[in-house]
Amino acid sequence: MKRLVWLLGVTLLMASGCGNDDFPGVRQLIERRVPWLSERVELCEEESSGSESFTLRSDAGKLCIAATSANAAAVGVNWYLNHYCGRSMSHMGDNLGPVDDLPLPEAPVTVTTDLDYRYALNYCTFNYSMSFYTWEDWERELDWMALHGVNLMLVANGAEAVWQNTLRRLGYSEERIASFLSGPAYNAWWLMGNLEGWGGPMPQSQIDARAELVRKMLGRMRELGIEPLMPGFYGMVPHDYGSHAGVRVFDQGNWGAFTRPAILDPTTPEFARVASIFYEETRRLYGDGIRFFSGDPFHEGGSVAGVDMGEAGLAIQRAMQEAFPESVWVLQGWQDNPKPQLLERLDRRYVLVQELFGENTANWEQREAYEGTPFLWATVTNFGERPGVNGKLQRFADEVHRASTGPYASCMRGVGILPEGIVNNPVVYDLVLELPWHRDRVDVAEWIEDYVKARYGRCDERLTEAWRIFLETIHSSTIGYQEGPPENVLCARPSLGVRSVSSWGRLEKRYDTARFAEGVRLMASARADFAGSETYRIDLINMLRQVIANRADGVYADLSAACERRDRDGFRRASSEFLALHDLEEQLLAQDPLYRIDTYQKQALAAGRTPSEKDNNLYNAMMLITYWGENNPAEDYLHDYAYKEWAGLMTSFYKRRWEMWFDYVQARLDGGTPERPEFFFWEREWAENNRKVMDCSPSLSFEEVLGRMEGLLRPGEEAE
Repeated sequence: MKRLVWLLGVTLLMASGCGNDDFPGVRQLIERRVPWLSERVELCEEESSGSESFTLRSDAGKLCIAATSANAAAVGVNWYLNHYCGRSMSHMGDNLGPVDDLPLPEAPVTVTTDLDYRYALNYCTFNYSMSFYTWEDWERELDWMALHGVNLMLVANGAEAVWQNTLRRLGYSEERIASFLSGPAYNAWWLMGNLEGWGGPMPQSQIDARAELVRKMLGRMRELGIEPLMPGFYGMVPHDYGSHAGVRVFDQGNWGAFTRPAILDPTTPEFARVASIFYEETRRLYGDGIRFFSGDPFHEGGSVAGVDMGEAGLAIQRAMQEAFPESVWVLQGWQDNPKPQLLERLDRRYVLVQELFGENTANWEQREAYEGTPFLWATVTNFGERPGVNGKLQRFADEVHRASTGPYASCMRGVGILPEGIVNNPVVYDLVLELPWHRDRVDVAEWIEDYVKARYGRCDERLTEAWRIFLETIHSSTIGYQEGPPENVLCARPSLGVRSVSSWGRLEKRYDTARFAEGVRLMASARADFAGSETYRIDLINMLRQVIANRADGVYADLSAACERRDRDGFRRASSEFLALHDLEEQLLAQDPLYRIDTYQKQALAAGRTPSEKDNNLYNAMMLITYWGENNPAEDYLHDYAYKEWAGLMTSFYKRRWEMWFDYVQARLDGGTPERPEFFFWEREWAENNRKVMDCSPSLSFEEVLGRMEGLLRPGEEAE
């Protein structure tokens, strides 16, 4: 396998030695995650020649990691775990058990990167994955970030206190402030200027707790070499701010059915005044050590009527620079954002654009590095943390290499992962965040061999071959444009002619599903040898879940055809099989806590300090994963946007919807005139009635589930 730099020269390292312990934050990370390694590794700092690097070598039976920074040292730890020990950490299970016979490098190995940034997180990640993180959750998250080399990370979960203090100083009442702040599962869309107040009010105890949590996060991030990207002030103010005498705002209208905050004209003295207060409160709460601020004015359809974009951009950057000199404004490269006019007058030294949707777009190339602006190449991977296996792995490797070596290489500053939810597809994040440490183009078919060993603990030809098949199918780079993974019709709001579950998704699988099933069958054949592996069990369940989803497409086509030809018996048979797939998937998902709704519900409850917090957390959680939040039937675009294939949901929510519709259709086929089910209001009632922890215990063993799936894993033979 080709690495960025595998240098065998050791002059610098021999001069510096490795008898120190220069990175206490990384030492503590090792003690938390791989304590068996702690007494067998030494960490020391070495001088940088302008690039970040780490060197692995052995010394008297110990591993020595010499690095240019704490972050590079953490990457060195992860590189050693992945590529030498067959160990890994992920959001979908860990394989971090002890290695008794410690493998040591035969000769020193140095790995270097010339890219400045390895960035992580989307505003949406803070809600689809992290709404109810406790400090224990964040400790784990930050350790994962450091091991994977993330040195710039969005921190978007403590802005309520900043805004509360800012609006108090602007004369707002406590009641009006409370109606502006969002609930705990919706702060992403509030901070992006899409809505106000939904899911709230947030009690003072929760505002204070989130601010304290962020302070702990920032302290740990400093220890691990991760800089925070914090919300900046780009003009967002409450929608009625323009009622103040002499104040000019740009009304942003609605986002779906939600009233959007207004944008305060950045070219006016009032903007400078409010920005100054906002940044003073940010500093007071979170300190001076912030160099990066985010904020995208006129995001996702915001009105720019009457806006001098060049002057507005200049004023936003000026206010940021006056408050935090030499700070960098980070903007999302999404759709036509950031508009060229917004960038044209900025000091490009202090701007960074995230090429957000790299799996499908190459705006960095079409816009000539965003008109000469430093940028990151990044992937979204999924939307709404909707389930499904996804990721154009070879494209990721090729695009990062192409951007790093092409005509805009001087502006290419790093890579990023910006998933709307991160508890999915760990192979994507492992690959993308490792790419900066490779100089040559990465052949993912070769890279995947080390990934399989690190993921499951040892080499196994069955698993390696299964993953080669996955590279041909679900992880193929030839699939074409798609927004996240293809969806599961079992979870769709029922009707004839379903094309997607969410408004912007799709059901179509553009890969050979029979070939994919062959890979899953091969993977399942190894279960006796990997019975104790958490990562194997989680991945196998996920792949089997996808097999069920693929089969559901065919059954749905059968029942739709039977309905159209008014074949009552055919419709009854197909609908019965369709509902049986819900039951089968329910039992499959119940086999692991990662795929059960009660895990999520317990997390929401644990994050609340008071009964009212706990109740509102749970209500926010149930809304977000079902109807999302709109209460206007005419603007019902967001239902199922964040649908989840979880035990507890498969039967009580999705199956029940389909049962209602099947009863309606069957009655019509039988000559009746039943009333059509009204799902809009039923979904809201379901969320209201499920503010409690569900029982998701399986009634079948894993082996029994696998037995019932045998026919689905042999689709070709079944067809014969």
